[in-house]
Amino acid sequence: MKWSQATETGYVRPSNEDSLCVCPELGLFAVADGMGGHRAGEVASRKALEELERYLRSRLQTAGDAASLLVQGVQEANRLVHQLSVHQPDCQGMGTTLSAALVQEPLLHLAHVGDSRGYLLREGKIVQLTEDHSLVQELVKSGGLTAEQAREHPRRNVLTRALGIAPRVAVDCLTVTLSPGDRVLLCTDGLTGHLRTEEIAALIYRHDEPERAVRELIRAALDRGGSDNITIILLAVD
Repeated sequence: MKWSQATETGYVRPSNEDSLCVCPELGLFAVADGMGGHRAGEVASRKALEELERYLRSRLQTAGDAASLLVQGVQEANRLVHQLSVHQPDCQGMGTTLSAALVQEPLLHLAHVGDSRGYLLREGKIVQLTEDHSLVQELVKSGGLTAEQAREHPRRNVLTRALGIAPRVAVDCLTVTLSPGDRVLLCTDGLTGHLRTEEIAALIYRHDEPERAVRELIRAALDRGGSDNITIILLAVD
């Protein structure tokens, strides 16, 4: 398996509150998009991924159920971010999204909270594996908005679920059986806010090497305005 990753501040945000984690020896790949004032979002995303990595590194070799362990690791990350939010004045109200893949070929376990996304690309198609935990997604599901209207809605960044807001959080989890030629994309909404799903797929399928595809995705998001932090991890299954 090959992979590539990148994170960019963009042209509008004063700092990068996204974080990423790439630990191939664990099979762990994750992105997080923090929120909160006074750089607290940066703290939330970084601490969440550090705690997830620490938890998996200490238990993965002896655990039987990798999917359950991944979910528990996300819960531990939530617990830490929530504690920091409660006890440190500069961190009050902070939170973060988190989308994490744990690869144990041929299986990929994906845990998800928030509106960062995971996609599977296979045989020329792209499938969104995660569901956004956002206000506009709830409106789309209820028929109140179309998907296109949701892209432009003024409250499209309002989350209904995030790490650090409460002592526990509901974590979505699914398992995918990987096949040779598959690609898995993890990204924050700095990418999906600028590029439609079909545009993302076209750019990825244009390049055999993950590094070139990631570079083109970043460039395309910046060319559309770069109004948010952009973070991408792309995995390519041999």
